[in-house]
Amino acid sequence: MKRREQLVLVRGGGDIATGTIYKLCRCGYSVLVLETGHPSAIRRNVAFSEAVYEGQSTVEDMTCFHVESLAKAREVMEQGCPAILTDPKCSVLEEVTPWAVVDAILAKKNLGTHKGMAQKTIALGPGFQAGVDVDIVIETMRGHNLGRIIEEGFALPNTGIPGKIAGYDRERVVHSPAKGRIIGLCEIGDMVKQGQRIARIASPKGEIEVKASLSGILRGMIRSGYEVTEGLKIADIDPRKEEYENCFRISDKARCIAGGVLEALLYLEQAQNGE
Repeated sequence: MKRREQLVLVRGGGDIATGTIYKLCRCGYSVLVLETGHPSAIRRNVAFSEAVYEGQSTVEDMTCFHVESLAKAREVMEQGCPAILTDPKCSVLEEVTPWAVVDAILAKKNLGTHKGMAQKTIALGPGFQAGVDVDIVIETMRGHNLGRIIEEGFALPNTGIPGKIAGYDRERVVHSPAKGRIIGLCEIGDMVKQGQRIARIASPKGEIEVKASLSGILRGMIRSGYEVTEGLKIADIDPRKEEYENCFRISDKARCIAGGVLEALLYLEQAQNGE
């Protein structure tokens, strides 16, 4: 089977998933992304999920197109580009049998992915048991095992603490102080100062300010107009002022995980071919 005939369904199109989608497309696979109708990506400049809102999303040198049908998706994929369908329940599986399925939702729990979906099934991060729910789990926790393929058992549990950058971890992430509609006051890539207003929440209790947790580059911000819940992650600040270009590039973490997914697919292919 030619590589372009090997259809990979990727559930989720956020920034980590985008690293995998990008790498698989570059390697010649046909990639169909399944997303919700209202994606909540923070690092929107490097998330193909933005195509759900904008019709298309370009990350680095690759463009993903939002389509309304499997037929349209095939037209896009024949051109070597990823296509994205609004299909959180994977209804497209009634029309096609993919070569592989990758769960890249990163929900920290299984939202329905199982081994019966394809001959090769892979999931990113905690919430899945390798060998039971899916064939292989990819470690997503930063550290020595990031990107490692797991054939039995689970990935490390979620700690809720973001990776440390320039000595900051928890402070890098901004969470919504209330439930309501977010209105962004800054753009991704803006330099912000600690305490600066970066957004406001139109909540039932009135408008509530959202302030920068530290000074640095606003690396990510949830889409303005999104209905947020209290405590939801809504922004990401990088204290390294010299890292502006990182706002527009796939992260090292996403690329490492993508390498693990590619390794897992080739490993499973070899094993199933009896090589």
